[in-house]
Amino acid sequence: MAVRRAVLGDAHVDRATDGATAFTADFQDFITRYAWGEIWSRPGLDHRTRSSITLTALVARGHLEELALHVRGALRNDLTPAEIGEVLLQSAIYCGVPAANAAFAVAERILREQETDLNRLAARGRSQDTTG
Repeated sequence: MAVRRAVLGDAHVDRATDGATAFTADFQDFITRYAWGEIWSRPGLDHRTRSSITLTALVARGHLEELALHVRGALRNDLTPAEIGEVLLQSAIYCGVPAANAAFAVAERILREQETDLNRLAARGRSQDTTG
């Protein structure tokens, strides 16, 4: 669960686990134990590399909502927007231009949201500096 939270963020994990029902609880347990406990926790690759691989796999399969989640995760794993763009560009060759085109649109939306959030935090910090 610690790795899942580190990559996806507390807010997402809380929504996923709090929203679990009797029907989906076993699936939440499964992905936490296997994806995050068994795969993402292995020592063979760092989280940056795993994020790059995950982005590529999601592009290849056309899983755009999951891609949005993992673009945020890639940023948490210290991939830069430029590096994310390089992963998507590489994916265009091996996964197809239409898939990469859709992925670029999703990633750009997420990067703009993140930039807006950072600008809001910076503005809030500046206003506290001048008033406090």
